[in-house]
Amino acid sequence: MIYQQGSENMKSASSLKSVASKSWPAPAKLNLFLHITGQRPDGYHELQTLFQFIDHCDYLDFHVTESADLVLHSNLGDSVADRDNLILKAAKSLKRYTQYKGGAHIWLNKLLPMGGGLGGGSSDAATTLVALNALWNTNVSRSKLAEIGLALGADVPVFINGLSAFAEGVGEQLINVQPAEPWYLVIVPKVHVSTKEIFQDPDLPRNTPKLDMSSLLTQKWTNDCQKLVTTKYPQVANALSWLVEYAPSRMTGTGACVFGEFTHSQQALDALAELPADMQGFVAKGMNKSPLLTRLEQL
Repeated sequence: MIYQQGSENMKSASSLKSVASKSWPAPAKLNLFLHITGQRPDGYHELQTLFQFIDHCDYLDFHVTESADLVLHSNLGDSVADRDNLILKAAKSLKRYTQYKGGAHIWLNKLLPMGGGLGGGSSDAATTLVALNALWNTNVSRSKLAEIGLALGADVPVFINGLSAFAEGVGEQLINVQPAEPWYLVIVPKVHVSTKEIFQDPDLPRNTPKLDMSSLLTQKWTNDCQKLVTTKYPQVANALSWLVEYAPSRMTGTGACVFGEFTHSQQALDALAELPADMQGFVAKGMNKSPLLTRLEQL
Protein backbone atom coordinates (compact mmCIF):
# COMPACT_ATOMS: atom_id res chain seq x y z
CA MET A 1 0.00 0.00 0.00
CA ILE A 2 1.01 3.64 -0.45
CA TYR A 3 0.37 6.32 2.13
CA GLN A 4 1.00 10.00 2.61
CA GLN A 5 1.39 11.48 6.10
CA GLY A 6 1.53 8.08 7.80
CA SER A 7 -0.90 5.37 8.97
CA GLU A 8 -2.41 4.11 12.21
CA ASN A 9 -0.87 0.70 11.58
CA MET A 10 2.71 2.00 11.30
CA LYS A 11 5.18 2.67 14.11
CA SER A 12 5.37 6.28 15.19
CA ALA A 13 6.95 8.44 12.54
CA SER A 14 9.14 10.23 15.05
CA SER A 15 10.81 7.05 16.32
CA LEU A 16 11.41 5.80 12.79
CA LYS A 17 12.91 9.10 11.67
CA SER A 18 15.52 8.89 14.42
CA VAL A 19 17.09 5.93 12.59
CA ALA A 20 16.47 7.19 9.05
CA SER A 21 19.09 7.67 6.35
CA LYS A 22 19.06 11.44 6.53
CA SER A 23 19.54 14.54 4.42
CA TRP A 24 19.42 13.37 0.83
CA PRO A 25 19.39 16.61 -1.20
CA ALA A 26 17.06 17.22 -4.13
CA PRO A 27 18.62 20.30 -5.74
CA ALA A 28 16.97 22.88 -7.93
CA LYS A 29 18.03 23.33 -11.54
CA LEU A 30 18.19 26.29 -13.86
CA ASN A 31 17.67 26.22 -17.60
CA LEU A 32 20.50 28.49 -18.68
CA PHE A 33 18.80 28.58 -22.07
CA LEU A 34 15.69 26.90 -23.47
CA HIS A 35 14.78 26.59 -27.15
CA ILE A 36 11.64 24.85 -28.43
CA THR A 37 12.61 23.35 -31.77
CA GLY A 38 9.47 21.42 -32.69
CA GLN A 39 6.52 19.33 -31.57
CA ARG A 40 6.24 15.59 -32.05
CA PRO A 41 3.08 13.80 -33.24
CA ASP A 42 2.51 12.53 -29.68
CA GLY A 43 2.31 16.15 -28.46
CA TYR A 44 5.66 16.26 -26.68
CA HIS A 45 7.92 19.18 -27.54
CA GLU A 46 11.45 18.84 -28.89
CA LEU A 47 13.86 21.19 -27.18
CA GLN A 48 17.45 22.19 -26.70
CA THR A 49 18.47 23.38 -23.25
CA LEU A 50 21.34 23.64 -20.79
CA PHE A 51 20.75 22.39 -17.25
CA GLN A 52 22.79 23.51 -14.26
CA PHE A 53 22.16 22.75 -10.60
CA ILE A 54 22.17 25.25 -7.75
CA ASP A 55 22.86 24.66 -4.07
CA HIS A 56 19.25 25.28 -3.03
CA CYS A 57 17.47 22.01 -2.28
CA ASP A 58 14.59 20.06 -0.90
CA TYR A 59 15.75 17.39 1.57
CA LEU A 60 14.52 13.82 1.98
CA ASP A 61 15.10 11.26 4.75
CA PHE A 62 14.48 7.54 4.27
CA HIS A 63 13.89 4.61 6.60
CA VAL A 64 13.82 1.18 4.97
CA THR A 65 11.21 -1.23 6.34
CA GLU A 66 10.46 -4.93 5.98
CA SER A 67 6.83 -3.98 5.41
CA ALA A 68 5.96 -3.41 1.74
CA ASP A 69 4.23 -0.12 2.55
CA LEU A 70 5.48 3.19 1.19
CA VAL A 71 4.71 6.05 3.58
CA LEU A 72 5.40 9.72 2.88
CA HIS A 73 5.54 12.34 5.62
CA SER A 74 5.84 15.88 4.29
CA ASN A 75 5.20 19.54 4.98
CA LEU A 76 2.98 19.79 1.89
CA GLY A 77 -0.24 18.99 3.74
CA ASP A 78 -2.96 17.99 1.28
CA SER A 79 -1.69 20.20 -1.56
CA VAL A 80 -0.56 17.19 -3.60
CA ALA A 81 -2.73 14.07 -3.81
CA ASP A 82 -1.10 10.66 -3.37
CA ARG A 83 -1.84 9.71 -6.97
CA ASP A 84 0.00 12.83 -8.21
CA ASN A 85 2.96 12.74 -5.83
CA LEU A 86 6.16 12.06 -7.77
CA ILE A 87 8.01 10.78 -4.69
CA LEU A 88 5.50 7.99 -4.16
CA LYS A 89 5.33 7.33 -7.91
CA ALA A 90 9.13 7.03 -8.03
CA ALA A 91 9.29 4.64 -5.09
CA LYS A 92 6.49 2.52 -6.50
CA SER A 93 8.15 2.43 -9.95
CA LEU A 94 11.44 1.20 -8.48
CA LYS A 95 9.62 -1.45 -6.40
CA ARG A 96 7.75 -2.63 -9.48
CA TYR A 97 10.86 -2.82 -11.66
CA THR A 98 13.04 -4.59 -9.07
CA GLN A 99 10.28 -6.65 -7.40
CA TYR A 100 11.65 -5.43 -4.08
CA LYS A 101 9.53 -6.82 -1.24
CA GLY A 102 10.20 -4.22 1.44
CA GLY A 103 9.16 -0.60 1.68
CA ALA A 104 10.14 2.70 3.21
CA HIS A 105 9.10 5.69 5.25
CA ILE A 106 10.07 8.91 3.48
CA TRP A 107 10.23 12.39 5.00
CA LEU A 108 10.20 15.43 2.71
CA ASN A 109 11.30 18.87 3.82
CA LYS A 110 9.95 20.95 0.93
CA LEU A 111 11.95 24.17 0.46
CA LEU A 112 11.79 24.66 -3.32
CA PRO A 113 8.78 26.55 -4.69
CA MET A 114 6.18 24.62 -6.64
CA GLY A 115 5.41 25.81 -10.16
CA GLY A 116 8.59 27.86 -10.28
CA GLY A 117 10.51 26.17 -13.09
CA LEU A 118 13.22 24.96 -10.71
CA GLY A 119 12.35 21.28 -11.16
CA GLY A 120 11.59 20.55 -7.52
CA GLY A 121 9.10 17.73 -8.09
CA SER A 122 11.33 16.05 -10.66
CA SER A 123 14.34 16.44 -8.37
CA ASP A 124 12.42 14.88 -5.45
CA ALA A 125 11.54 11.92 -7.68
CA ALA A 126 15.16 11.52 -8.82
CA THR A 127 16.49 11.64 -5.26
CA THR A 128 13.93 9.03 -4.25
CA LEU A 129 15.04 6.69 -7.06
CA VAL A 130 18.76 7.19 -6.37
CA ALA A 131 18.47 6.93 -2.58
CA LEU A 132 16.16 3.91 -2.46
CA ASN A 133 18.20 2.11 -5.13
CA ALA A 134 21.17 2.47 -2.79
CA LEU A 135 19.36 1.77 0.48
CA TRP A 136 17.40 -1.18 -0.91
CA ASN A 137 20.59 -2.56 -2.55
CA THR A 138 18.66 -3.07 -5.78
CA ASN A 139 21.72 -2.18 -7.92
CA VAL A 140 19.83 -0.65 -10.84
CA SER A 141 22.19 1.15 -13.23
CA ARG A 142 22.06 4.92 -13.46
CA SER A 143 20.97 4.70 -17.09
CA LYS A 144 18.06 2.42 -16.15
CA LEU A 145 17.10 4.71 -13.27
CA ALA A 146 17.00 7.55 -15.79
CA GLU A 147 14.72 5.47 -18.01
CA ILE A 148 12.39 4.81 -15.08
CA GLY A 149 12.55 8.49 -14.19
CA LEU A 150 11.70 9.66 -17.70
CA ALA A 151 8.29 8.00 -17.37
CA LEU A 152 7.68 10.29 -14.38
CA GLY A 153 8.83 13.53 -16.00
CA ALA A 154 11.11 14.86 -18.72
CA ASP A 155 13.43 16.58 -16.21
CA VAL A 156 13.97 13.56 -13.95
CA PRO A 157 16.87 12.02 -15.97
CA VAL A 158 19.10 15.09 -15.62
CA PHE A 159 18.74 14.98 -11.84
CA ILE A 160 19.64 11.28 -11.83
CA ASN A 161 22.60 11.97 -14.14
CA GLY A 162 23.74 14.53 -11.60
CA LEU A 163 25.96 16.59 -13.91
CA SER A 164 25.32 19.83 -15.78
CA ALA A 165 24.21 18.85 -19.24
CA PHE A 166 23.22 20.02 -22.67
CA ALA A 167 19.90 18.32 -23.42
CA GLU A 168 17.90 17.54 -26.54
CA GLY A 169 14.83 15.44 -27.37
CA VAL A 170 12.26 16.08 -24.65
CA GLY A 171 15.19 16.74 -22.30
CA GLU A 172 16.40 13.16 -21.87
CA GLN A 173 19.29 13.14 -24.40
CA LEU A 174 22.13 14.44 -22.25
CA ILE A 175 25.71 15.51 -22.97
CA ASN A 176 27.67 16.50 -19.86
CA VAL A 177 29.16 20.01 -20.04
CA GLN A 178 31.05 22.35 -17.72
CA PRO A 179 29.63 25.88 -17.92
CA ALA A 180 30.85 28.60 -15.56
CA GLU A 181 29.51 28.31 -12.01
CA PRO A 182 28.41 31.85 -11.13
CA TRP A 183 26.32 33.03 -8.23
CA TYR A 184 22.65 33.55 -8.92
CA LEU A 185 19.96 35.73 -7.43
CA VAL A 186 16.72 33.83 -7.98
CA ILE A 187 13.44 35.68 -7.62
CA VAL A 188 10.31 33.63 -6.87
CA PRO A 189 7.21 35.48 -8.12
CA LYS A 190 4.08 34.80 -6.12
CA VAL A 191 2.37 32.91 -8.91
CA HIS A 192 2.15 29.25 -9.99
CA VAL A 193 2.86 28.74 -13.69
CA SER A 194 1.50 25.52 -15.19
CA THR A 195 4.03 23.87 -17.51
CA LYS A 196 1.19 22.04 -19.25
CA GLU A 197 -0.64 25.32 -19.86
CA ILE A 198 2.43 26.99 -21.38
CA PHE A 199 3.25 24.07 -23.66
CA GLN A 200 -0.35 23.92 -24.86
CA ASP A 201 -0.56 27.64 -25.62
CA PRO A 202 -0.79 28.31 -29.38
CA ASP A 203 1.44 31.38 -29.00
CA LEU A 204 4.43 29.37 -27.75
CA PRO A 205 7.26 29.43 -30.34
CA ARG A 206 7.86 25.92 -31.66
CA ASN A 207 10.21 26.48 -34.59
CA THR A 208 13.50 27.72 -33.18
CA PRO A 209 16.22 26.33 -35.49
CA LYS A 210 18.31 23.52 -34.03
CA LEU A 211 21.95 24.48 -33.54
CA ASP A 212 25.02 22.42 -32.74
CA MET A 213 26.13 22.41 -29.11
CA SER A 214 29.25 24.54 -29.64
CA SER A 215 27.16 27.30 -31.26
CA LEU A 216 24.58 27.19 -28.50
CA LEU A 217 27.18 27.37 -25.75
CA THR A 218 28.80 30.49 -27.17
CA GLN A 219 25.81 32.61 -28.22
CA LYS A 220 23.61 34.85 -26.08
CA TRP A 221 21.27 32.64 -24.07
CA THR A 222 17.49 33.03 -24.22
CA ASN A 223 14.33 31.21 -23.14
CA ASP A 224 11.61 30.64 -25.77
CA CYS A 225 8.92 30.50 -23.06
CA GLN A 226 9.83 33.84 -21.50
CA LYS A 227 7.86 36.21 -23.75
CA LEU A 228 4.66 34.18 -23.44
CA VAL A 229 4.94 33.78 -19.67
CA THR A 230 5.74 37.44 -19.00
CA THR A 231 2.75 38.42 -21.13
CA LYS A 232 0.40 36.12 -19.21
CA TYR A 233 1.86 36.71 -15.75
CA PRO A 234 2.72 40.33 -14.86
CA GLN A 235 4.36 39.14 -11.62
CA VAL A 236 7.03 37.40 -13.70
CA ALA A 237 7.43 40.42 -15.97
CA ASN A 238 7.86 42.72 -12.97
CA ALA A 239 10.46 40.46 -11.35
CA LEU A 240 12.44 40.22 -14.57
CA SER A 241 12.35 43.95 -15.28
CA TRP A 242 13.65 44.65 -11.76
CA LEU A 243 16.39 42.00 -11.84
CA VAL A 244 17.77 42.88 -15.27
CA GLU A 245 18.84 46.26 -13.84
CA TYR A 246 21.38 44.40 -11.68
CA ALA A 247 22.63 41.55 -13.87
CA PRO A 248 22.04 39.57 -17.08
CA SER A 249 18.74 37.87 -16.27
CA ARG A 250 16.14 35.52 -17.71
CA MET A 251 13.49 33.00 -16.77
CA THR A 252 14.12 29.34 -16.00
CA GLY A 253 11.99 26.60 -17.58
CA THR A 254 8.39 27.64 -18.02
CA GLY A 255 8.71 29.96 -15.01
CA ALA A 256 7.78 31.53 -12.73
CA CYS A 257 11.29 31.94 -11.30
CA VAL A 258 13.79 34.32 -12.89
CA PHE A 259 17.51 34.47 -12.21
CA GLY A 260 20.38 36.92 -12.56
CA GLU A 261 24.04 35.95 -12.87
CA PHE A 262 26.75 37.45 -10.65
CA THR A 263 30.49 36.80 -10.53
CA HIS A 264 30.75 37.11 -6.74
CA SER A 265 28.39 36.11 -3.95
CA GLN A 266 28.50 39.56 -2.36
CA GLN A 267 27.21 41.14 -5.57
CA ALA A 268 24.20 38.83 -5.51
CA LEU A 269 23.64 39.43 -1.79
CA ASP A 270 23.81 43.19 -2.30
CA ALA A 271 21.14 42.96 -4.99
CA LEU A 272 19.02 40.70 -2.77
CA ALA A 273 19.17 43.36 -0.05
CA GLU A 274 17.55 45.81 -2.49
CA LEU A 275 14.71 43.44 -3.39
CA PRO A 276 11.32 45.20 -3.15
CA ALA A 277 9.19 44.21 -0.18
CA ASP A 278 6.58 42.57 -2.42
CA MET A 279 9.15 40.17 -3.94
CA GLN A 280 10.98 37.20 -2.49
CA GLY A 281 14.17 35.49 -3.58
CA PHE A 282 17.39 33.79 -2.57
CA VAL A 283 21.07 33.62 -3.53
CA ALA A 284 22.53 30.30 -4.71
CA LYS A 285 25.73 28.96 -6.25
CA GLY A 286 25.76 27.32 -9.67
CA MET A 287 26.97 23.69 -9.44
CA ASN A 288 28.05 21.41 -12.27
CA LYS A 289 27.95 18.38 -9.96
CA SER A 290 24.74 17.72 -8.09
CA PRO A 291 24.96 17.49 -4.28
CA LEU A 292 22.93 14.29 -4.69
CA LEU A 293 25.97 12.59 -6.24
CA THR A 294 28.13 13.81 -3.38
CA ARG A 295 25.64 12.38 -0.89
CA LEU A 296 25.61 9.03 -2.71
CA GLU A 297 29.40 8.87 -2.53
CA GLN A 298 29.20 9.17 1.28
CA LEU A 299 27.57 5.74 1.66
